[in-house]
Amino acid sequence: MLGIIGAMEEEVKKLQENMEEAEVHKKAGMRFVTGKLEGRPVVVVRSGIGKVNAALCTQILVDEYRVTGVINTGIAGSLQAKIDIGDIVLSTDVLQHDVDAAVFGYEPGQIPQMDVLAFPGDEEMRRLAAACCRKVNPEIQVYEGRVVSGDQFISSDEKKKWLCRKFAGFCTEMEGAAIGQASYLNQIPFLIIRAISDKADNSASMDYPEFEARAIEHTVKLVKAFVRSWQ
Repeated sequence: MLGIIGAMEEEVKKLQENMEEAEVHKKAGMRFVTGKLEGRPVVVVRSGIGKVNAALCTQILVDEYRVTGVINTGIAGSLQAKIDIGDIVLSTDVLQHDVDAAVFGYEPGQIPQMDVLAFPGDEEMRRLAAACCRKVNPEIQVYEGRVVSGDQFISSDEKKKWLCRKFAGFCTEMEGAAIGQASYLNQIPFLIIRAISDKADNSASMDYPEFEARAIEHTVKLVKAFVRSWQ
């Protein structure tokens, strides 16, 4: 079974509306909807915003539903000039940009006592998602790169430049790296799918409401195509 996580209701509602044999289960304040999407067994859930919610949600998917893969669909802010609003970013790896234990000798972003700086996404899932995206969203570009996460909405040029310089991130959001960490520890393949809704700079508050709906539409098309083709 594939686990599909979205941070906000808008990100999962359209997927849940397309499910068959849907059943709702509640745990930790979250609605886990099991059933079939595009004829394949899935569980779709809104985690809530932020890293703690995302990690908790992922662990429940592993423990309660025995998922064999996790994808996280949603929106993000672009960190690269070439990546425009509406484009898709697929995670090569993920890290938490707001972790800083440098005083103990760790690299910025590295969680103390973890053996990696960034958590690698699944290559097979990423390749499949890229092919699906080009098929169902031919009007946009799909990029593969690092997703950086933190419990912050990035809306300043200064912070955006720092994230690019320090971590070479392609986009920034608030959940992906926590999902990546939980999946990595449980040895479950994962992929973070992000549609760009803003430029993660001083224009973020202006762009966000206008482009959110378009970004979500792209991710829904991609996720449905991915589910049809996965395994």
